[in-house]
Amino acid sequence: MVLSGFVRLPKEAKVLDLGSGCGTLGLLLCARDTNCAVTGVEVDEAAHQTALQNIANNKLTDRLTSICADIRTVPSDFTPGSFHCCVSNPPYFSAGQESANSTARHELQCTLDALFAAAAWAVKFGGDFFLVHKPDRLSELCVCAVKYKLEPKRLLLLRHRPDDPISLVLLQCRKGAKPGLIMEEECLQDAQGNPSAYYRKLYHI
Repeated sequence: MVLSGFVRLPKEAKVLDLGSGCGTLGLLLCARDTNCAVTGVEVDEAAHQTALQNIANNKLTDRLTSICADIRTVPSDFTPGSFHCCVSNPPYFSAGQESANSTARHELQCTLDALFAAAAWAVKFGGDFFLVHKPDRLSELCVCAVKYKLEPKRLLLLRHRPDDPISLVLLQCRKGAKPGLIMEEECLQDAQGNPSAYYRKLYHI
């Protein structure tokens, strides 16, 4: 939800969702903008099949697509620069022995380097890559972004309550842009634990 709210879509956007899972982010973006089209890339067959069912159930087969593929094949699967923007809610944790059966949470097939390489290939010059991640990985995100000429332009720091530590970071990177970063901060709840204005806007309350 926070990533879908963070994304800024250009007019009639063609969007690539890297690691799209069961298609939730694509559904949210299509609901928000009736003129956008989203292509999801998901390596897990079960998640891909669920996405296809969700697409059919929501009658979005003309605007939302799921492809079962590894994001590392993006350069061979798509023409470079064929999308206005990319989005991703990737695995948050580095791969390890304990993560052998958890591709959704651990970087077994979706390292940060592979993620940024795929986004840089797919997005057009001047297009954006939006992603959400854990705050302790922020330096790695920025290093990978710059490596692939995706300049960090906007950073949102998200807390649960005003005095809580940062729980998530949301980053917007622009292909071929000059340096210049805008920082934002939001909370999901106020100090008393009530839904914040930001939360109410996200969930249309």
